[in-house]
Amino acid sequence: MQVLIFGGHGKVALLLAPLLVERGDTVASVIRKPEQAADIEALGARPIVLDVETADEATLLDLVADYDAVVWSAGAGGGGAERTYAIDRDAAIRTMDASAAAGVQRFVMVSWIGSTPEHGVSPDDDFYAYADAKLAADDHLRATALDWTILGPGTLTLDPGTGLIQLDPEGQGKVPRADVAAVIAASLVDERTVGRFIRFGGGDRPIAEALAE
Repeated sequence: MQVLIFGGHGKVALLLAPLLVERGDTVASVIRKPEQAADIEALGARPIVLDVETADEATLLDLVADYDAVVWSAGAGGGGAERTYAIDRDAAIRTMDASAAAGVQRFVMVSWIGSTPEHGVSPDDDFYAYADAKLAADDHLRATALDWTILGPGTLTLDPGTGLIQLDPEGQGKVPRADVAAVIAASLVDERTVGRFIRFGGGDRPIAEALAE
């Protein structure tokens, strides 16, 4: 499978790329800074330098056209409300539309566990822009003709991966980033995840078994 990862230098994406390469996928990672390229190459993936915040749909269409699957793991990372909307909502939507126009088969969106209209985040909260932007992007993806999967992990940790998760956990649903990467990798090749918003956290069920629910 030819896989293109947006947000390629993020903590989850850096764990995802080698999982895909190891199983035989051809992987490219979109990064913003040229100096990050060596890190991507060390994982066996191909770096592509592009500022998704400013890339238009035509540029994105040319980029995604050669790939079977797109993983959106990019984000503003708390860079203020304006930049959050520009990347987490607008750039994500442009990438979805470009992927659909290019005939990309699979699109996996990394969202968050609370991405529902009832997320409960107050407009006065600094987190509101992220919650609002992700919900808009997720809703747009649902309306496309792409074979999409939306993943909603709970609070991310740097703990070692366990290979075990729980669907629809209560509370924060803490989960190691390594397990989020493993869920993405599994979702890409599991047709049972198509058309689903999968909320998960750390748990006691093997990833493949939990995704089969």
